[in-house]
Amino acid sequence: MLSQDQRAEAARTLLAAEHSRVQAERLSQTYPGIGIEDAYAISREVAETRARTGDRLIGHKVGLTSKAMQAASKIDEPDYGHVFASMLIEDGATVAHADFCVPRVEPELTFILKSPLTGPGLTLEDVIAATDWVVPSIEIIDARVTEPRRIFDTVADNGAAAGLVLGTERFRPEEIDWRWAGALFRRNGEIEETGIAAGVMDHPANAVAWLGNKLSIYGGALEAGHMVLSGSFTRPVWADPGDRLEADFGPLGRVSVTFS
Repeated sequence: MLSQDQRAEAARTLLAAEHSRVQAERLSQTYPGIGIEDAYAISREVAETRARTGDRLIGHKVGLTSKAMQAASKIDEPDYGHVFASMLIEDGATVAHADFCVPRVEPELTFILKSPLTGPGLTLEDVIAATDWVVPSIEIIDARVTEPRRIFDTVADNGAAAGLVLGTERFRPEEIDWRWAGALFRRNGEIEETGIAAGVMDHPANAVAWLGNKLSIYGGALEAGHMVLSGSFTRPVWADPGDRLEADFGPLGRVSVTFS
């Protein structure tokens, strides 16, 4: 376990890397004794610093929701990060590749809450009842630390959250069986990945319930009006300068972002 001073220094390292767009040495290398509780504490410290300096928390993201990604990370549950107003990107926008270290993109479903969710004991049904809209989206993820990253590095690094491209189409949570929502993910018009949302814990709302229950351990909750990215159901796709990335959700619409 790390000391409070070490956690604070790690948070400053991550914030500096995000500001400079130059990856820092991975925390698991700098602090061999780091544990998962340290990683979450560092992530919260980063989030609190962002809030103090004027950014606004608008929600959370859930990551590592598939069995394959959990096995690769040697963990048995998802992780989470914070989403801030500065991360919100308009559908179809062009963003600067230089604003990120090593950006990748994933198709996701974003749950926008109409009422708060407080764990423990939250279920899929609780999430559906508390959700105002479900929105097809793209998440931009970024690694502010070098490879080979371990789960401690990703958790501390805000679950790699870097951007949320929110689609323009919105759907009521009861309109659709969200397990069968699918996406074709294209880079410059060519298919890179495909998947369906059942890959996220059998139903993406289960990921939101997991998050609400996890936050309750630290005295937190999901707030009304907040957005929750429920996790990707494909592998992440690299984004290079000049690339146009598009998530085609079929009858649920399309979402895109271009990197200059």
